Amino acid sequence: MKYYLRNLTAKERNEATDHHLAFYLTFVAGAANAGGFMAVHQYTSHMSGIVSAIADNIVLGNIALVVVGLSALFSFVAGAATSAILINWGRRLDLQAEYALPLLFEAVLLICFAITGDHLSERVAVSATIMLLCFIMGLQNAIITKLSGARIRTTHVTGLVTDTGIEIGKLIYWNRDSAKNSRLHVRADRRKLRLLTSLIGLFLVGGVCGALLFNKLGISAALFLAAPLMLIAALPVIEDVRSALNR
Repeated sequence: MKYYLRNLTAKERNEATDHHLAFYLTFVAGAANAGGFMAVHQYTSHMSGIVSAIADNIVLGNIALVVVGLSALFSFVAGAATSAILINWGRRLDLQAEYALPLLFEAVLLICFAITGDHLSERVAVSATIMLLCFIMGLQNAIITKLSGARIRTTHVTGLVTDTGIEIGKLIYWNRDSAKNSRLHVRADRRKLRLLTSLIGLFLVGGVCGALLFNKLGISAALFLAAPLMLIAALPVIEDVRSALNR
C-alpha cells in the first residue's frame, strides 16, 4: 500500500500512475463541486457557465454578480497558476514532491475552509467559498494536466463527454472492407473510452458523496475531501523533509 501511494505522486510517471491519480482527483473534484453547490448554490468547476453568466449579467446590469463571476474566474486561473508555480519550483529543486506539493496545498485549503467557514458572515462566506473552491478546482485541474501532458482533465467533464462521444462514434462507424488497411480505416481507442467513462462515472459518484456529506455535515464535510489528498501527498513530502534534514 505504501509503495502504491508513493507512486501516485512520484515524479517518475507512467500511464498507470497517471490514470490512478486521475481517478482519485476526479472523485474529489466531483465531491467538491457538488458539495460546494450544496453550501453556496454555485458550481465551481464549470468555467463555461461562469463566463456565460458574466456576459448575461453585464447585459442585465447586475454589476454585483459580474464581480462575483469575475472573482470566480480569476480564482480558477490563480489556482492553475499556483499549481504550475509549485510544480516547476519543486522540479527546479529536484524534489520528490513536485506533484505532491499542490495536492498538499489543496488539502490544507480544504482543512482551513472546514475549520473557519462556519465563523464567517453569510455574505462573506458565500463569496469566499466560491472563490476558494474555484481556486481549488484550478489548482487540481492543472496538476493532472501538467503530469499527463494535457491528456487528462479531472474537473472538465464537458471535454470528457466530448471525447467519449468521439470514441463511440469511431466504435460504431462502419468501415468498408476496402478501407481496412488504408489510412481511411477508423478504429476506436477502447482503452481511452474505458478511461473516459471511468472518469465521468467517478465524477458522478464523487458528486453524490459530496452532496450527501455537505448536506449532512455542512462545511465540516470538507475534512473528508482533504483526508485522501493529504494521504496521497504525504509520503514524497516526508521524503524531501528527511532528505533536507540529513544534508
